Amino acid sequence: MPVNQMPAHDAAFTFLAGRQSYPSKLMTGPAPDRAALEPILRAALRVPDHGKLEPWRLVVGYTDALTAWADLAEARARELGPEPERIEKGRGQFDRSHLAIVVIASPKPSDKIPPIEQTLSAGALCLSVVNAATAAGWGANWLTGWVSHDRPFITRAFGCTDAEWVAGIIHVGTPGAPLPDRPRPDLARIVTWA
Repeated sequence: MPVNQMPAHDAAFTFLAGRQSYPSKLMTGPAPDRAALEPILRAALRVPDHGKLEPWRLVVGYTDALTAWADLAEARARELGPEPERIEKGRGQFDRSHLAIVVIASPKPSDKIPPIEQTLSAGALCLSVVNAATAAGWGANWLTGWVSHDRPFITRAFGCTDAEWVAGIIHVGTPGAPLPDRPRPDLARIVTWA
């Protein structure tokens, strides 16, 4: 082993090398209950957080919350105009879900940690929730959609302040049949060895 190299974690590397999101539309119930979800969230929160600002927060929604969010999405879609596709996409994300973990980017004032680093930490948390849930044996999918970017909706549904925004909505449930892998990026095309 080269000097300063940490011991290999073969199982973790194998997991990461083959990990993939599971489409939320294909998940079934059940979803992890609170007792099963808390260790997943504790593991997921181990993300880069320069300055220990915790520039994010989580909103966890099960059946009642999902129904309320679906209703709010439909109401907001109708306010925006009678587009059936917008209504279906807004409502459907929550109607089909068994559990949604909403990652709210909540940047903190800081002279040392710029907003972009806090934003990247929120994105890292989204992927970390997906990875932790998947590693625990659940299906997980990071979605956004128009509801994530609509200020009136995120204020009504998730209590977002004017300084907050939705980084991702992670849907978690029971995966169905295994999926074929999708094409992955070609290192030769995107990596420059300097």
